[in-house]
Amino acid sequence: MGRIVYVHGQFVPEEEARIGLFDRGFLFGDAVYEVTAVIAGRMIDNDLHLARLERSLKELGISLALARPDIVAVQTELIARNALQDGTVYLQVSRGEADRDFFYPATLAPRLVGFTQAKTLTGTKAQQDGIAVDLAADPRWQRRDIKTAMLLGQVMAKQAARARGFDDVWLVEDGLVTEGASSTAHLITADGRILTRAASQATLPGCTQRALARLCAAEGLHIEERAFTPEEAQGAAEAFQTSASSLVTPVVRIGDRVIGDGKPGPRTRALQALYLEAAGVSV
Repeated sequence: MGRIVYVHGQFVPEEEARIGLFDRGFLFGDAVYEVTAVIAGRMIDNDLHLARLERSLKELGISLALARPDIVAVQTELIARNALQDGTVYLQVSRGEADRDFFYPATLAPRLVGFTQAKTLTGTKAQQDGIAVDLAADPRWQRRDIKTAMLLGQVMAKQAARARGFDDVWLVEDGLVTEGASSTAHLITADGRILTRAASQATLPGCTQRALARLCAAEGLHIEERAFTPEEAQGAAEAFQTSASSLVTPVVRIGDRVIGDGKPGPRTRALQALYLEAAGVSV
């Protein structure tokens, strides 16, 4: 039996799911999405993801398809129906369906779809050994703070990085690292300072990053929010990236420069453990 997915108010087998040809998410990328991690059947940082979903929709003038408690109920039902233990639950809200036109009627009803994906989120090779990230010019539009379904720039950047032998890619604009193609970039300096770029329209406010920042604050650890250059990144003592689907992942090479001794550093390991313990994972 295949997955059960949620489409426009109904839970249906994935092979029966249908999205209209004139859905603006399909035709224009006129949609926003969120991905929430699920560990041991429990959603992680979901309050942050739903708050970001609401903000993205507000920025685009799309109404919320359901009230937040009803969205949580949909997510919970998807997890239960698919017996998901570890993986992600995906939500996407499009502006609605109308004949193809750049101008859209004010009466459109938003469309909500959702599904789960089983995936190992903890104890992965990337988390244990670290990854190599490429550096590439940022090809995206100027409102990256809105989590839209327009991901072609990220797709192209990731594919090019993989073709060059890298695991992922950090994007660069005006001589500064913006963020990872699907993650938040972090450095740790030789004197132990944790750096990440401040929230702005140039970057997506990362939910995993925000959750980690809350945990760090509780531990008396300060995260300095400022932009940094690719050269500063390559000279860092340690580096890591965060996202809902990769949690806290060490970065051991940036471009052609090995970070530290080429292995995940002790401070990154401590931050990994801090996040996993808060998520209820034994470390």
